[in-house]
Amino acid sequence: MNMKEVRLPLALVMIQPDPLPGSYLHQGDSFEAIQKRVMDEAEMIVNTGFDGFILQNMHDGPIGQTANPETIAYMTVLAKYLKDRYPDKVLGILVNWDGVASLAAAAAANADFIRVEHLYTGVAVGNVGFMQGQCREICEFKKRLGLNIPVYADAQEVNSTYVAPKPKVQTAVDVVKSAFADGLFISGSDTEESLQLIKDVKKRLPNTLTFLGGGANGDNIRELMRYYDGVSVATWIKNGDMKNPIDPKRAEIFLKEIEKAREDRKRGNL
Repeated sequence: MNMKEVRLPLALVMIQPDPLPGSYLHQGDSFEAIQKRVMDEAEMIVNTGFDGFILQNMHDGPIGQTANPETIAYMTVLAKYLKDRYPDKVLGILVNWDGVASLAAAAAANADFIRVEHLYTGVAVGNVGFMQGQCREICEFKKRLGLNIPVYADAQEVNSTYVAPKPKVQTAVDVVKSAFADGLFISGSDTEESLQLIKDVKKRLPNTLTFLGGGANGDNIRELMRYYDGVSVATWIKNGDMKNPIDPKRAEIFLKEIEKAREDRKRGNL
């Protein structure tokens, strides 16, 4: 799927399985039971009208930067089930917090892109200590396997603590121009900051697909999607808790606002 040929802005939902076998938080559920819940959620997402999903093992923990072998295996199987059942829906992969593992799973499952949230460039400090940028390893892996799966990287993910950070817009430019990401995820701490960031980024990188990484809700999504090329949403359409099921009423509100933003973009009403 050519991501630049799909209708924009894209509305994607995070699918975050229950803790996978091998993770500290796993409580003994069989992988088959976890898989069924993932597929049930995907069916609801598709029936509601979203453009696709990003699969993320958000509920494993504590998370280091190198994914466990079993995590990569389980995420690959889940991704393959999703893509086989919904081949026309956009599928992104985010294996916490290992971009190389994400790319491996995406390649095996024929996913449409990966998101590298922590970390593509730079250095951050987390609960497990220092985490290092993986851009070199990811680029070399793509080259070695001849992959054309787009890599969408966060420019200073809003919840991370970075060591010696540059200004955020300059980081976004470096992620694309010097570290060769295909696109971006970027967001601010509130709607106003997110709007200013996307306007500044688009001045520097007008042809780079840029997604809102967080902070979307039914009240602000129309305004934001006039400028962003897509969004990944979870918390708001799940009533404030990513472990909740999707609220159909909130999903309907969200998608109606997305459609209004599409019409705004067509008319040049920015």
